Order: sequence, then structure tokens, then C-alpha cells
Amino acid sequence: MQSFNTLKLTVDNNGLATVTMNRPEVHNAFNAEMIAELTQCFNQLNSDKSVRTILLEAAGKSFSAGADINWMKGMVNASQEDNKKDSENLATLLRTINFCSKTTVAKVNGLAFGGGVGLICCCDIAIGEDNAKFGLTEAKLGLVAAVISPYVIDAIGMRKARRYLQTAEVFDAEQAHKMGILSECVDSEKLDSKIDEIIKALTTTGTNAKEISKKLVMSVVGRTIPQQQKIDEYTTQVIAAVRVSDEGQKGLKAFLDKQTPDWS
Repeated sequence: MQSFNTLKLTVDNNGLATVTMNRPEVHNAFNAEMIAELTQCFNQLNSDKSVRTILLEAAGKSFSAGADINWMKGMVNASQEDNKKDSENLATLLRTINFCSKTTVAKVNGLAFGGGVGLICCCDIAIGEDNAKFGLTEAKLGLVAAVISPYVIDAIGMRKARRYLQTAEVFDAEQAHKMGILSECVDSEKLDSKIDEIIKALTTTGTNAKEISKKLVMSVVGRTIPQQQKIDEYTTQVIAAVRVSDEGQKGLKAFLDKQTPDWS
């Protein structure tokens, strides 16, 4: 297996691949390198016939705080075209995880904001600790949760999405479970044992049966990859336009300067 700079990857003899986001010093925030490595890693695991289940977890105190501040600095001065190209990379990552043929499980601890919530919503199963915090916080910066929106709306539904994408409220694990972001929330000390329980249950079911079941759900109520690509073309256009808008620029600069935007 290939080594990565922002991730740790292990594969055991039972076909469990564990992908650990490994930027704990920045709460596993995204940057261009992590997005590229996660995409490459999931593509690699998807094509590996020995892999049956992929566990996505995070090192340190947080699952993912969303966009890395240094990555966001690059958004401020980037053109709309460059912002769109940048967003397309995130869209590719989310699409890769969402349509992965292997069973994907998210183990959620600490904070999960913005794109971190998007990652969780792309996984088949998500187990979180009861003291985790969640937020679709982009609107606080004058931005929108465009690229992650298809997967978030899949998980929580239109009505809740219309609220939380606008209010940018931070909410707890119990609320995340009620909303559909988490499959289950458990006491922090029971998180590992619950993950083990889920992984064990997955070993009792047929590999082909799992893959076909996942495709069945996608076919009945979801989208195909070509349909998702069309949606991604729209969402990446939206976020690119918002990032270079007056409000988006004000929000980003206020955040980077640790100031309050003038609409607050």
C-alpha cells in the first residue's frame, strides 16, 4: 500500500482498510493535498479486491474542522475559474467516497464542520461519540455549503437542509443522529466497541450482496455517477461565484483577520 503525507492507511487480514486523516494539529482540516490523497486512497481501495470495508477516522481531537485556513487564504485572491477548479477536486473526492463499491464506515469524534460533515454524509454508516459537535457553518463566512449539499440533503432531507444551511447552527451528536448525519451516537468510551460491532456484523454478509445492496439503494432513491457529475458541475459553479462575490470576499477576509463580518 502506498504511503501518504496527510493520511495513514492500514489494511488487515480480514479486509478492513482503515483510513486515518492525520492532520491533528489543524483538527484534520482540508487542504488541496489532503483532498487529493483521500481521493487517491479511496480509488486505490475501491479497486483492491482484498478490501471489504473501509473505515474513515481521524487522528487527534477532531474528525474534521472543514477547510484549512491556509487553503482558504488562497480562495480570497483566486479567480472564479480557479475557485471552480479547486471546488471540482472536492466534488471528485465526495463523489468517489459516495459511490465507492466497498462498505464505508465513518468513526466520528470531536468537531465535524463544513466539509467534514460532507465526508460523514458520503459514508454508508456513521457512528459518533456523544460529545461530538457538528455544523454546516459556511454561511457565517458569507459562503454556501454547495459542493457537499447533495450528500447532506440526502442525509437530512430538504426541510432540515433549508434551516441549517442558512442558520449555520452548531449542534450536538444527539441532534446529528436525529437529523440523519449519524447512524448512531454512543458514549465516548463505547465508540471503539460500537465500531468493532458494526465491522463484525459486516463480515457476516456476502461481499457481492453488500455491493449490490448499495447499488440498489442508489438506483431506487439516489443518483448515478453521471447524474452526480451534472449536479457537481452546478454546485462548483455556485461556490466559485459566491467566493468571488462581495459578500464572500468580505466574509473570508473577516474570518482570516479574526474579525466579525458586518452582517453579524
